[in-house]
Amino acid sequence: MANILVVFYSAFGHIRQMAQSVCEGAKAIEKTDVRCVKIPEFTDRLIPAIRENPLMIDKNGISATFQIGKRKENYERESEKQKIFKTAEIEDFHWADGVIWGFPTYFGSMPSQVKYFLETIGDLCVEGVLEGKPAGIFTSAGSIHSGHEAAILTSIVPLLHFGMIIIGLPYTQNPEYLTDAPIGGTPYGPTVLAGPDGSRKPSDDELKMAGRLGRNVAYIANALCMQRERNS
Repeated sequence: MANILVVFYSAFGHIRQMAQSVCEGAKAIEKTDVRCVKIPEFTDRLIPAIRENPLMIDKNGISATFQIGKRKENYERESEKQKIFKTAEIEDFHWADGVIWGFPTYFGSMPSQVKYFLETIGDLCVEGVLEGKPAGIFTSAGSIHSGHEAAILTSIVPLLHFGMIIIGLPYTQNPEYLTDAPIGGTPYGPTVLAGPDGSRKPSDDELKMAGRLGRNVAYIANALCMQRERNS
């Protein structure tokens, strides 16, 4: 039996919805136990940049395009929804046989909240706790050209430092992203397009690909666990 840990950071709900599909996919593999936890926010109440600079909440220029004022409301609403999820702890990673990471794309890379969290669990790297365990990554972005592929590719680097085995989304299993339509999805991992103002919700195809990542990581984690049992 394999234990799969789904770790996510979600400001506006897109990644939370993807994480739930990832969990469903992992549970589809027999003898798999799934745990879903969240990466903590820097503060419990708001997006710091908005409080420090209220001029960002205006109705002109780029603020109008990105609906920054409305995003604050959505952020606070999403925070309430996430109260049912436990915050990730070191013990979760000792428990896990595979880890699937989800977070939005910020400037073509992982959010600072996620980078800081990885630094706080750095002892796992020294101890080799995650070595040889499969990992997958899923993300979101404001548009097709907002860096979702770059975010996954750059995030692979720290996971390799932890010794994890990276699992992607093969072309033959995911025909949905072989299209010119505006949809998330990459060979490196599932993604969702949130739209410039964050109003777009994950599509059925995007959620389907997220589920496949969960299934793939769970399948490989189970195979590795069985092999370890035979060798022990």
